[in-house]
Amino acid sequence: MSAQSQSDSPSTRISTATYRGIVQMPATCGELAQGALDGIHFHVSCPVDMYATVEVELDPKLEGIAAGAGHAKARAACEAALAEIGGKHLGGKLTIRSSIPRAKGMGSSTADIAGTIYAVGRALGITIPPRRVAELALEIEPTDGSVFPDVVVFDHRQGLILESLGPPPALGILCLDFGGEVDTVEFNRIDRSIALRETEPTTRRALEYIREGFALQRPDLIGAGTTLSAQANQCILFKPAFDAVRRFAEEAGAAGVVAAHSGSVLGILLDPGRCDVRQLQVSARHAFPTLRASYLHRIIGGGARPLQ
Repeated sequence: MSAQSQSDSPSTRISTATYRGIVQMPATCGELAQGALDGIHFHVSCPVDMYATVEVELDPKLEGIAAGAGHAKARAACEAALAEIGGKHLGGKLTIRSSIPRAKGMGSSTADIAGTIYAVGRALGITIPPRRVAELALEIEPTDGSVFPDVVVFDHRQGLILESLGPPPALGILCLDFGGEVDTVEFNRIDRSIALRETEPTTRRALEYIREGFALQRPDLIGAGTTLSAQANQCILFKPAFDAVRRFAEEAGAAGVVAAHSGSVLGILLDPGRCDVRQLQVSARHAFPTLRASYLHRIIGGGARPLQ
């Protein structure tokens, strides 16, 4: 359904004024789980409190959308959102300020693209529902479930599965970057159906643990599921540091290990009530000499945070 039905037609309200919308969109630390169930791709989103800030300024006196280098996909998202809500006659400027590392499996593209769509709606005073935001984003590239509020089970290719698991319990996550980059679009073009079928029983069990962990707000169950899924993904996208990170996490009393299933980062899931999260970050730097960077964050619900 078009978002235009949510409000009066924009063309009846937009005249000569300029319009501005700003939102923040969260990064991710990979996915809590990812795989395929009965041939349908899915992942469980893992939004964290690291953000891209997306600002859209619209002006009927301008033509086209100006955007910075490297933001062609976000510009396409802006144009798609304007077409969706009857604002194709508007030009303007798109500005993205992001602290999210690129090509690591941390949701940078989804934050840019979905953030842009949300910001266009915000600028024009129109609510574009998250499901429609996801559909528009999927027309551009595979999209993370961080588009949605809370934590969700989502088909990042076709949008066929959507299940909200609700808000996460209080969980920290130490994101570990050992280097390397993955082009998510190219990764998703490769047929991995055989490996996904072979890992499906493990993936299904991982999802069951995570569902129960969210229902009971138990970090240990969530961590058991994330570790299972990350281990299963080793035959799909191998991470040389995985075994060492898993041992380190077990010895530290962490809840589990998280992987970017189509990216390069790993994460250690932390129950703040059971360990000193900042000391763990210091210990990780000493334990892993090849570590390029680490980011200590909280797992949060996804969705846009309006700033204006």
